[in-house]
Amino acid sequence: MKPPYSPRQALMLFSLVCLATILEGKVVYDVREEGAAADGTTLCTAALQRAIDRCAEQGGGTVHFPAGTYLSGTLVLRSHVTLHLDAGATLRGSPNPRDYPERASVLPSYTDKYVRQALLAGENLEHVALRGAGTIDGHGTAFRWKEYQNRPYVIRLVRCRDVTVEGLTLRDSPMWMQHYLACDRVRLHGLRVFNHSGYNNDGIDLDACHDVTVSDCVIDSDDDAIVLKSTLERACENVTVTNCLLSSHCNAFKLGTESTGGFRRITFSNSVIQSPRFSRSIYGSQRGLAGIALESVDGGPLENVVVTNISITGVNVALFLRLGDRGRPFVPQAPRPPIGSFRNVRIANIIAAGTGPTGCSITGVPGGMVEDVTLSDVSLEFEGGGGSELAGQGVPERVDAYPESAMFGDLPAYGLYARHVRGLTLNNVRLDTLAPDARPAVICDDVRDLELNGLSVPSSEAAAEVVRFTQVQSAQLRGFRTRGPVALLLKVEGDSTRDVALVGNDFSAVQRLVELAEGIAPGVVRQAGNVAPSRDSQNQQLTRK
Repeated sequence: MKPPYSPRQALMLFSLVCLATILEGKVVYDVREEGAAADGTTLCTAALQRAIDRCAEQGGGTVHFPAGTYLSGTLVLRSHVTLHLDAGATLRGSPNPRDYPERASVLPSYTDKYVRQALLAGENLEHVALRGAGTIDGHGTAFRWKEYQNRPYVIRLVRCRDVTVEGLTLRDSPMWMQHYLACDRVRLHGLRVFNHSGYNNDGIDLDACHDVTVSDCVIDSDDDAIVLKSTLERACENVTVTNCLLSSHCNAFKLGTESTGGFRRITFSNSVIQSPRFSRSIYGSQRGLAGIALESVDGGPLENVVVTNISITGVNVALFLRLGDRGRPFVPQAPRPPIGSFRNVRIANIIAAGTGPTGCSITGVPGGMVEDVTLSDVSLEFEGGGGSELAGQGVPERVDAYPESAMFGDLPAYGLYARHVRGLTLNNVRLDTLAPDARPAVICDDVRDLELNGLSVPSSEAAAEVVRFTQVQSAQLRGFRTRGPVALLLKVEGDSTRDVALVGNDFSAVQRLVELAEGIAPGVVRQAGNVAPSRDSQNQQLTRK
């Protein structure tokens, strides 16, 4: 076969590449020339740092790691410097905590209470990159204690701009794998993260960052896989996460827990979430606590969030949305923050299969309403099997509790439990159970401006009711569909419930339409354009308990 280039053409091409590199100031430093030994046992921190510093002194360029294993403590990154790890090259963290000196940031945040050490560290840098087909190994198995002290991050960048991390395999951090705090213009692409060596093993932590893209990453972590935080008074905003495969024993994609500055303009799309297959849990549960968790509990806004085109398999809870009031100050001298806000969230084109018995939830707190949430074209499959005792149990408020999808236990609704919500819309939501469940499919408590359009449920002759409204104002049920007989469609209770409309539904498989609790006037529920149950008249369908 004829070569694609003649020797002369190949030489000319090589010369052009070299010339372009020189013109761009991209000097290449081979770490071996600074004395770094690639034997995996010799501590190379000083040699590797010399290569980084000399590269920076020449105006920037690339620090090259050829194949081999380089053992190191903390390396301080520099502006305009790229670390490039070849295939077969591994930068491995030292197992000795003394090789990671504390680096106190001038930017205060709640993470000051965690750990101030990292394998790769930098603050107030610009144009910094980590690239290649190699591996960064945090040696996390040497740090298996629960206390934060002396458990370094693998990557920690603070107030940096134009950050790129791509192509690498990241393994076994003693702490979070990578923490980006108050950074701007961050690009994380094509990373393979496996983090299961100890406690707090997150995959990616984006903390109060602006203008971020995360794409084409495969992340398998014990703690949260991708988590956005705000541990100071700066929002995490303009973040896009797409085309990722996520597995976690905790939460696959999460906003929170820390939310001081809040979250604005966040999108998560075109991704797959599944239970971890290659590890046993340290935190969380074996199957994973939640697929998508959106949380604000320390003040700050959570707004303009879009989640779309996500496939979820095997986690315990597919969707968990929480506005709470833990109110934790990000620094000791700061006042307790007030309840934040949670508004303008769109979740669409979600398929979840094999999720647990807990049920999904959207909850605010008294005095703090979740606002304007829409679920569209969502299909959720649950284990089912819940008994009638669950259907009647109360749900504690837990206003100041740590937010987690298991915080209320198994919910009285097998599908969706919503409380303290204003402006909730469900469009074409399909709910299924693998085993019969005696709980309602949907419970709404203190919900205003509610639309259930095209709700589809399985046969529920054993359930007390399909939908329960408690203290609900201005609600509409339209286009209801059932895949078998239904004993009771709707139970209405609460002395403030009013203006409930049943419009354009097919009730031919429903045995009883509405049960009104004591004190609810018949006029609270109105009907128009429905296909009536086949056996009884409309008047006989309105019953009082």
